[in-house]
Amino acid sequence: MRIINTNLIKEEVKRLFIDANYVLPEDLSLTIAEAEKSETNPLAKNVLMKLRENAEVAKNINVPICQDTGLAVVFLEIGQEVFLEGALYEDAINEGIRLAYEEGYLRKSVVNDPLFTRTNTNDNTPAVIHTRIVGGDKIKITAAPKGFGSENMSAVKMFTPSATKDSIIAFTVETVKTAGSNPCPPIVIGIGLGGSFEYCTLLSKKALCRPVSIRNRNSLYAALEQEILEAVNNTGIGPQGFGGKTTALAVNIEYFPTHIAGLPCAINIGCHVTRHKSALI
Repeated sequence: MRIINTNLIKEEVKRLFIDANYVLPEDLSLTIAEAEKSETNPLAKNVLMKLRENAEVAKNINVPICQDTGLAVVFLEIGQEVFLEGALYEDAINEGIRLAYEEGYLRKSVVNDPLFTRTNTNDNTPAVIHTRIVGGDKIKITAAPKGFGSENMSAVKMFTPSATKDSIIAFTVETVKTAGSNPCPPIVIGIGLGGSFEYCTLLSKKALCRPVSIRNRNSLYAALEQEILEAVNNTGIGPQGFGGKTTALAVNIEYFPTHIAGLPCAINIGCHVTRHKSALI
């Protein structure tokens, strides 16, 4: 057994949310730079250059890459050999987020009630927390601040088993076309397949936290990721909706077994600032 004080979780959460908002994942930055080189539309090429420069400036002068510093989403994997002491771990996570958004000068975008009062909580809490108990004596924390310009463009559909891969491709392309310029393309597309109504959406969020340089380990799904990426880029929406062949930077699919009567599918759209950062305690 290993004893871990939740104060460590608080400090790591604080650091991760500041870093994630200031520094784009390296592989995503490289993908934007590669897209800039290969883009043939002059306006699109210029937009990609500006996006790349913006990310570099944010990193160099320690400011947020985007003014929407997101709803705080946290993935926590706790080893079953870990004993937590101190404050409740969810309280520690929320305190880390409060400190990150205060000390990191990040925009506070959370309201206490979604429908009626919509009063700002003024510290960007509470977080959306997903916890898994895994083997071992370590804790893995993934911070994923999610802006809502792209989140609002996401979609879910409960297909029947008669659906084919072409059905998934068509649904994704339709979702991207409906979104247009709203999610600040070029986008990253997270797709969750299988499970249940709620679980496929969680899979799509987890998919956005996978590095864009890593394809699905299943060759069939890896091939589908590439096929969907090509179909989306053929829409011609382009960077920021100004046209071009770079509408999406990557498509990440995560899948899970499902019921014989269904094929749940969720599409979670991430903007060109699809932020996530992980740490191991």
